[in-house]
Amino acid sequence: MVGRHLAKLLANDGYEIIVFTRKPGKEYKYIRNTTYAEWNPLKGKIDTTQLAKVSAMVHLSGEGIADKRWTEQRKTDIVDSRVLGTKFLVEQLKLHAANCKVLICSSAIGYYGKDGDGEPFTENARPADDFLGRTCALWEAASEDVETNMRRVILRLGIVLAKEGGAFHEFNKPMNFGIMPILGGGEQIVSWVHVKDVARAMRFAIERIELAGIYNVVAPLPVTHSNMVHTMAKNKGWLKIPIPLPSPLVKLILGEMSTEVLKSCTVSSEKIAETGFRFGFRDIETAVKDILKAKESKTSK
Repeated sequence: MVGRHLAKLLANDGYEIIVFTRKPGKEYKYIRNTTYAEWNPLKGKIDTTQLAKVSAMVHLSGEGIADKRWTEQRKTDIVDSRVLGTKFLVEQLKLHAANCKVLICSSAIGYYGKDGDGEPFTENARPADDFLGRTCALWEAASEDVETNMRRVILRLGIVLAKEGGAFHEFNKPMNFGIMPILGGGEQIVSWVHVKDVARAMRFAIERIELAGIYNVVAPLPVTHSNMVHTMAKNKGWLKIPIPLPSPLVKLILGEMSTEVLKSCTVSSEKIAETGFRFGFRDIETAVKDILKAKESKTSK
């Protein structure tokens, strides 16, 4: 999802794009200036001819965190797809991508635990001692060796809001039937970001050669979960009936994954703002209106 937005943004700017994918022969929606090349880290495969052409690499691959219930096997798949995949990519970049100047790796604010001392999490915080905290720490460490060859930027993404998938899509589905689900007490803080700002932050990291290290990519104004779903309901129009889902029920449905949707996690975006990056969607109202407008535009075509 993020990759499609980034590719379209870069294509519109005139970049030539190579998408490394496990299914290079698949029929994709056309994005101009784009080539598709083989990538399968668990089988040790990558198109080295195309890799040699790369001047900037954006690494987004990994099993979906929320796609399935977290069984022990699923958790292993989530970790391996990130850690082993990143290590393989770094190895191949060092061997075959002499012209590559920067590796941009996505990470997530799952690195942080639940709010504690009242202050927003900054990039200097230690990882949470839970599954996602440990996963993100291993994921980020897997790319360290590339710094001997090129600049490395890690972007810890907030809850990405987009029409095609993720949290917004999941909450939007029941609202189409007049139901507004509220998880737990609804007062947990959500550090979110519009998918367009994620793509813009990645382009920013490519183009600003002074950028290196770790940056949180979250909108400057986090909101409560209740505020977010009420804003969605208000902008969709018509009556939406609030349906509270108590924490025990959420835990029963989602298992261990429930900790991520029930916890408050307030994350600071000051560091990236200090570099000169400006979020196009600072508040949840503006973001929701833009996403719903995009959905309406697609439906009307």
